Amino acid sequence: PVKKKSPNASVLWSLSYYSSPLLLCYLYRKGKTQIQHHITAKIFLKLSKGGVSLLRPEPKHRGAADSVLNSVRTLPCHILSYLIVHSFGRRMLYPGSVGLLQKAMRPMLQQGQARLVEEFDGQRNKLVACDGNEIDTMFVDRRKDGGQAGKTLVICCEGNAGFYEVGCMNTPLEGGYSVLGWNHPGFGGSTGVPFPQNEANAMDVIIQFAVHKLGFQLSDIIVYAWSIGGFTASWAVMSYPEIRALVLDASFDDLLPLALKVMPDSWRPLVTHTVRQYMNLNNAEQLCRYQGPVLLIRRTKDEIITTTGPEDIMSNRGNDLLLKLLQYRYPKVMTEDAIRAVRQWLADIPLSQARKYMRNFETTHCTPLPISEFRPPWEL
Repeated sequence: PVKKKSPNASVLWSLSYYSSPLLLCYLYRKGKTQIQHHITAKIFLKLSKGGVSLLRPEPKHRGAADSVLNSVRTLPCHILSYLIVHSFGRRMLYPGSVGLLQKAMRPMLQQGQARLVEEFDGQRNKLVACDGNEIDTMFVDRRKDGGQAGKTLVICCEGNAGFYEVGCMNTPLEGGYSVLGWNHPGFGGSTGVPFPQNEANAMDVIIQFAVHKLGFQLSDIIVYAWSIGGFTASWAVMSYPEIRALVLDASFDDLLPLALKVMPDSWRPLVTHTVRQYMNLNNAEQLCRYQGPVLLIRRTKDEIITTTGPEDIMSNRGNDLLLKLLQYRYPKVMTEDAIRAVRQWLADIPLSQARKYMRNFETTHCTPLPISEFRPPWEL
């Protein structure tokens, strides 16, 4: 029997309020705290020195003279962008990588890790990604239990202040699934820093581990992500299209609108360049490269991924994620009238086609998802 979730889990999810670019409270701190107990093995799976492929913004084509002049003119912007993202910007976007926050959470993380090992017979491994970062993972094998759910592996991608020790891994565990959780680079026992390239490299070694060491087929894997974890999850299904299904909870289509909402309008060019150059979390673009089953869970009182406020459900960027997916998959069906109909549904008017891809969950951004709301998407 599965025991009830520790109240510490809810505490950490609440601390995940710091997800998405909103708060600056811990940004001036640096540090790294690692938990080093119960490591089963350190496994090297990716030996190439280069990183995995990412989708890049298309370059603007200019003449040679214009290109040189533009480079000189934009040099201050490039320098500022670099300084911003390598100082407070990354910590603002991924507060879970801040040593001060990790130190405060360390007792909870140790308790959560011990629970996974002792109660669920969890196996902890360090995986070495192609960039040399060590990725801290926890695997709970339910195949031996004999249930149908245990034959499916759910790979969990946490939010930007979330850790597998007490994060969204608990939801599929309650459903009897085999579960593989991992920490972002720089989080907990993982090394490195959580830039998009490092995140994708980490996700790649996770999938390689699941297939080549744990023995799961790609068709047996569901990728489940909460919030900013949607970036690595959408990268995974784009890069491994044979993956069975994708579940995105409280995620967004693109980081840029969320970054712009918390910055002065006069900073727009700088913010745009910084995000596109260094933190291009283009979830919708990646998601549209995947043709398999998808379920989007929208938090109706979400205070993080809305561009106005939690009371304005139409500003929830999950809506834009759904619309972009539908427009890509059904280009002939998604006429202006159809788009208007979907927007009406998103404002709470039923529409069966959109409901196929999205479910509402009447809560805020950081509430743990109950198992009753977690289910595999529609089957092809």
